[in-house]
Amino acid sequence: MAQIGVELDCLEGVTVVDFTQFEAGPSCTESLAWLGAEVVKIENPTTGDPGRRLRPGQPDNDPWYFHQFNANKKSLTLNLKSPRGREIVSSLLKKADVTVENMAPGTIERLGLGYDAVKEINPGIIYCQVKGFGTGSPYENSLAFDMIAQAAGGPISVTGEGDRAPVKPGPSFGDTGTGMLMAVSILGALYKRTKTGQGRRLQVAMQDAMIHYMRVPFSRTQQSGQAQLRNGSSRSNPALAPSALYPCKGGGPNDYAYIFTSRANPDHWRRLLKAIEREDLIGDARYDTGPARGQRAVEVDELIASWTREHSKEEVMTVIGAAGVPAGAVFDTLELMNDPSLAERGIMQTIQHPTTGAVKMPAWPVRFDGTPPRVKPSPLLGEHSAEVLSGWLGMSPQEVEALRQDGIV
Repeated sequence: MAQIGVELDCLEGVTVVDFTQFEAGPSCTESLAWLGAEVVKIENPTTGDPGRRLRPGQPDNDPWYFHQFNANKKSLTLNLKSPRGREIVSSLLKKADVTVENMAPGTIERLGLGYDAVKEINPGIIYCQVKGFGTGSPYENSLAFDMIAQAAGGPISVTGEGDRAPVKPGPSFGDTGTGMLMAVSILGALYKRTKTGQGRRLQVAMQDAMIHYMRVPFSRTQQSGQAQLRNGSSRSNPALAPSALYPCKGGGPNDYAYIFTSRANPDHWRRLLKAIEREDLIGDARYDTGPARGQRAVEVDELIASWTREHSKEEVMTVIGAAGVPAGAVFDTLELMNDPSLAERGIMQTIQHPTTGAVKMPAWPVRFDGTPPRVKPSPLLGEHSAEVLSGWLGMSPQEVEALRQDGIV
């Protein structure tokens, strides 16, 4: 099977020592690897990144999770609790351009690898930390995962139906969303360093990142002076009718399509009426303006739904979209994984991994000269130990083997 994607060299020569685990940090370093940086993941020799789901004496029971966030990286195992392990990692940090960590609060400092210690050996390094809560926060020392960040940062508060308990959004915005903000910041710091040689300390809290992604809800609170309410899948403003999820033929759990008519373009309503063969309503004063439709929102929604129920969600998206009205079918994970156009365009790529065989996963979605970056398999635990120690530190095979015998790697 031909490999889709291009091997990027945008960050060629940039070296990253990666202390990250689970998802928030690994998403950041994975994006750097996709852009061409050499990312060396430092892992515990016994179980590695907890995201591997390795259990003592047993195989990984969920390798697919680890694959998603560690593609294109190298793995070096090091016992950081041993003096020799810390000595080796310090030598790597001395040569690195970037280091990223998202361990529990205080862990990296207890290992003797806090910012001040690393800056002492490498003043030009971009030293990055991803935490749950920011410095100075009353929750600074608390643990956080994706759902905690989404709760404390606001997304859960605006998700769900207004008359029910809030709902956690399905995508892991708290983890991957935070990682993306750090990755963008790293690129900015690297660019500045080419001019000044100056290293930086970058810190991002998952709660703070979620607040950043809440800018539209905050604009509504600024406007009204009230907390933003949950509106489910319906319109956020009566003047936007029709703008909601509409049921489609099939009746399955995801057989819906979202149709959106913008206040900024009154033609959307007239185009929609033509698409659903209700030209007789064009110019009807009961529906001709947003406020008028808002007063009859239930009636308008049923008008649209009576048409969508007779068509599949794909047909709805195609017909309404072709009419010049924004429309999106609700595609689930299985449908997207099996979408041939996503595979053909390299947005969804299949890799061959020694532990699980074929693995299909989303690639970096930005296309460089028409092609997205190529996804390479996530590393086996310690797969590149000899390569990194030789290439970065000039160790001989005999020296590496001695480290293995001593339990250092």
